[in-house]
Amino acid sequence: MDKIQSLKGMIDLIANRSDPEDFAESIFRTEDALKNIFINFGYSEIRTPALEDADLFKRSVGDSSDIVNKELYSFLDKNEKKITLRPENTASVIRSVIEKKIDGNTHKFWYLGPMWRYERPQKGRYRQFNQAGIEIIGYPEGVAELEIISMICSINNALNIKKSVIKINHLGNKITKAKYCNALLEYLKPFSSQLDELDQKRLEKNPLRVLESQNQNTQKILKDAPIIKDFLSDESIKMLKMIKNTFSKDCKIEIDYSLVRGLDYYTGLVFEAISDELGAQDAYLGGGRYDNLSEQLGGKNLPCIGMAIGIERLSLLSNVDAEDKTLISFIILSSNFEEKAYKIAHDLRTINSKIVVDVQLSEGSLKSKLRKASKSNAKFAIIMGEEEIQTNSIIIKPLIEKNSEQTVMDINEISSFFKDIT
Repeated sequence: MDKIQSLKGMIDLIANRSDPEDFAESIFRTEDALKNIFINFGYSEIRTPALEDADLFKRSVGDSSDIVNKELYSFLDKNEKKITLRPENTASVIRSVIEKKIDGNTHKFWYLGPMWRYERPQKGRYRQFNQAGIEIIGYPEGVAELEIISMICSINNALNIKKSVIKINHLGNKITKAKYCNALLEYLKPFSSQLDELDQKRLEKNPLRVLESQNQNTQKILKDAPIIKDFLSDESIKMLKMIKNTFSKDCKIEIDYSLVRGLDYYTGLVFEAISDELGAQDAYLGGGRYDNLSEQLGGKNLPCIGMAIGIERLSLLSNVDAEDKTLISFIILSSNFEEKAYKIAHDLRTINSKIVVDVQLSEGSLKSKLRKASKSNAKFAIIMGEEEIQTNSIIIKPLIEKNSEQTVMDINEISSFFKDIT
């Protein structure tokens, strides 16, 4: 019978704690570090369903986006209702806020979970991927922008990311954005026949999308295109300069007037953090202000700003170490006293949070179990056999310090031995 394989672009993550370079381990450490940052900033967790009404993303992300046109996992359920695996989480969060009738309040939320997009798998990009993010809801433009850039700097610092640039731009308000789109449309119309099919569709539905084109010929055409800076108010430009000056000592920040981000709902500040270590697809987080999204989804006027973080991509850059804990391998050489052994293991975990007690469940010789303990980078092995039970003793064998002798001690003394081990 043929083996069933995982789907293309959907990976299993199986931790290997003995290998600090393991990809899954890196992802899990990255997620833990992000959770700590979110909590330290005073954010509350929100969880939304993986499946949503397909119209949610058409109305929010925009039907001109690549996400809606090419990348959605959508299908009909048993009631013939079209539903979609979420490709991003901002729309879901705002849908939830409206549905729960809490859109009259301010909120600071964080989330972490899987998303789905049908795109070509590449370095750090998968069809099922993990994304963390924050949404600052109900706060008008100003201090929220400073907080979100502060958080990005904190993430870079906590994860020890070496080569990162935060790019920022401002799309103005709804009127400014519309004026710029019209100017860009008028400029590009004479070149429409020179654009490829994808950019022609972008020009028709949302001219801003053309700025994101990967086509070299399109980029040559755009060299003399109008730039949004010429349409922005003095206050918007002043904000960009203020953000750059405020955090210039903490992060490398650049003002990039060509940055528009890939979702239709953005207005005001937009930003992304990039690293050339990721290759051509170099962004590992991004976001912006979206003051009109709540109304688009049937809610109240609600100023918001947020960002999303690609966990797989961020983990490729992360240099955060595993939590410093001492691993102890508990080796039981007979099934006759498993109950007593597990009580000892339980007591050890209770008295010292800095140790990890791994009770070896599999059968095997002492030699094979010691080899397994060493391979897992255990610092000590606790050995309990028939002789130890009869003498009410236990063997403690150091595994890292090769020249150290093993010790036989009374079972009642083991807690004292490991109480202060770090």
